[in-house]
Amino acid sequence: MIYNKEVALKTAELLLKIKAVKLSPRELFTWASGIKSPIYCDNRLTLSYTEIRTFIRQQYTKAIEELFPEPNLIAAVATGGIAQGALIAQELGLPLVYVRSQKKEHGLTNQIEGEVRNGQRAVVIEDLVSTGSSSLGVVKTLRDAGCQVIGMAAIFTYNLSKAEKAFKEASCPLVTLTDYNQIIESALQSGYITEKEVKVLFDFRKSLGN
Repeated sequence: MIYNKEVALKTAELLLKIKAVKLSPRELFTWASGIKSPIYCDNRLTLSYTEIRTFIRQQYTKAIEELFPEPNLIAAVATGGIAQGALIAQELGLPLVYVRSQKKEHGLTNQIEGEVRNGQRAVVIEDLVSTGSSSLGVVKTLRDAGCQVIGMAAIFTYNLSKAEKAFKEASCPLVTLTDYNQIIESALQSGYITEKEVKVLFDFRKSLGN
């Protein structure tokens, strides 16, 4: 779910403004998976804009304080969530760890970088959620390490039904600052896209299994 409708539209507006989210219904982007997509998202760009970075950090922390009471650990998803996680942990005065998708193949072969203790109430920080599989893999890793994961916060989600189902089955509430629907609404309001192009964007999401 989105944290707040007003915040969602403002976040969408900012992401589009700095091209952290790009929409191109006519000339498609190619994702790493090979999928041809009319949307490309790179939330790391927000870190280069001080006011936007501050706004996002503040909204993350407000959402966590309101929806996930009494956390004592921030756990960032590597690599996209690490910078946001560090900013949020500093704001909340909480310890930080980050979690890789798999164990390192050298050194101590850590998958969790940083110290975790049994029973810690962790909020996971992600930058982007699509199907949710990689994000929930991190949740499982933390739970296997003895943490109590009380929820996840992210900047953006594609609103895929398979992701909603996966988070529900994992008993992991997800809150985002904005989502696919808000991005499209904001882009349409600003004249970035036309009504005809809206259909292309929603048809694409359907093709992903929503």
